[in-house]
Amino acid sequence: MSSSPPKPPPSLLPTSAALLRPRRRSLLSAFASSASLLVSSFFWLSLILSSSSPFHSPPAHNHHSLSISSRLRFPSTSPLSPSPLSLDHLIFGIAGSAHLWPRRKEFVRLWWRPASMRGHVWLDYSVPQPPSSDPDSLPPIRISEDISRFRYTNPTGHPSGLRIARIAAETFRLGHTNARWFVLVDDDTIVNADNLVKVLSKYDWTEMVYIGGPSESHSANTYFSHSMAFGGGGIAISYPLARAIEAFQDECIERYPKLYGSDDRLHACITELGVPLTREYGFHQWDIRGDAHGLLAAHPIAPFISIHHVEIVDPVYPGLNSLQSLTLFTNAMKTDPMSFLQRSICYDPVRHLTFSVSLGYVVQVYPNIILPRDLERSEVTYIAWNKVGQRSEFDFDTRDGFKSVCKKPVRFFLKEVGKEGNLTEGVYERENGKGKNDLKRKVLCFPKSPPLLDVDRIRVWSNPLSDNWHLVPRRLCSELKEIVNGTLTIIVRQCERENFGSAADSL
Repeated sequence: MSSSPPKPPPSLLPTSAALLRPRRRSLLSAFASSASLLVSSFFWLSLILSSSSPFHSPPAHNHHSLSISSRLRFPSTSPLSPSPLSLDHLIFGIAGSAHLWPRRKEFVRLWWRPASMRGHVWLDYSVPQPPSSDPDSLPPIRISEDISRFRYTNPTGHPSGLRIARIAAETFRLGHTNARWFVLVDDDTIVNADNLVKVLSKYDWTEMVYIGGPSESHSANTYFSHSMAFGGGGIAISYPLARAIEAFQDECIERYPKLYGSDDRLHACITELGVPLTREYGFHQWDIRGDAHGLLAAHPIAPFISIHHVEIVDPVYPGLNSLQSLTLFTNAMKTDPMSFLQRSICYDPVRHLTFSVSLGYVVQVYPNIILPRDLERSEVTYIAWNKVGQRSEFDFDTRDGFKSVCKKPVRFFLKEVGKEGNLTEGVYERENGKGKNDLKRKVLCFPKSPPLLDVDRIRVWSNPLSDNWHLVPRRLCSELKEIVNGTLTIIVRQCERENFGSAADSL
């Protein structure tokens, strides 16, 4: 390490006049160095920012070398709008097949509104339109893109899962204006469009949001995922998430050739984006077979949005075929969308009876007192899709039905529905009239008489729910009125804050 040069003696120090010329030379040298530095910096920055620089991003046509985020390029003027959400902001992608569409189009016709809804039915190939058909009452048909270039190696599934998984991306590419949500359903699904709008309005559509519900079957959820939305019940995808899916889904699904179907492929790609499932309890995959009564009579306290597999389950209402039942079902749904299938429980403490109302479907009268905790559970009247009927197969609260005829309810099913002012009137008629079951009760349950022997029908008047009921839902309250000419009247309304509930207020 070198030492500093020795300090000269005072007599040898230069005078101030002698220092003047060297100091000027030093200032000029410093100025020249600064100018040179500025010029070289400018030149370096111009190289970096120049389009001809070797450090510039790859050209846009090199799709696979770009990141997802660089391909999205959300514009600074994104399609934001302060207007409330409406049906016009929803774009539907309905998965179908050419083989089944001639039959299943009647299910879509029950809920589709051509004047106010947008979307398409996606088929694998074109189908002829019969001369007598009314295509204007159905969504337009589009043919899915060819999927033969994608790998599919699942030994038990079908490659059509690839086609259906891409419906969200293909729908997005159509460039619908003013779109906020993309809704995926199947052609054998019934959709309550008004409630769907209400529910989606709770969420920020400008963020990546993935909404739906899992299966009712524990086995199905275990095989696929408990955090996956099942597409038959419906999947809602916000605009930014749909845009992200469109940008990379084709390369994403190539990473999952072993998956079974469409929903799991879509879920896999959404999982890669890090977006979780937001569960809404009104979406119903209905992975069940047989009698759906137990599910319909114990609907969750949430707006009803959809049911799937409607041609697999038994007819909803006794005495009608499947399409007739679904016609009455959707009429009740459209008459009062938010109240549809909502529950109310009330009691007749004098006659020791329990009334369980499912608006638009059934009124059940139990011959004893049953508390709400038990009535909230779904009676297992069905089996799972895999034909397993044990309660442990279902991923929700269930209960076994009463085996004794003395404990079984008398059921009154919806017959007519309509509006009178802002009130909804539903007429429910006694199942099978007063027949064999009532005779059994008289004999086997003596000395106790069957409930409501003097009642043939129940008229239910329901009041409209508040606009924000779906934000803070609560089971409805009801009140028994008089019996006149064999008709019992029940009034159903939203509970007041001071109401403690059916059991506390009645028993």
